[in-house]
Amino acid sequence: MGNLGLTEILLIGVALLIFFGPSKLPELGKSLGRGIQEFKKASKEITAPLKGE
Repeated sequence: MGNLGLTEILLIGVALLIFFGPSKLPELGKSLGRGIQEFKKASKEITAPLKGE
């Protein structure tokens, strides 16, 4: 997580709870996970032909 300490992570979590509420956080996490997964998939598709050459 870079240079983030426990205090900063907790503050970010509290801010997310305040802004989105507890019912939206699981949905937000799923969307974030899908986005990261799609990004990794796309980057592998782009770099695979370059590594093969």
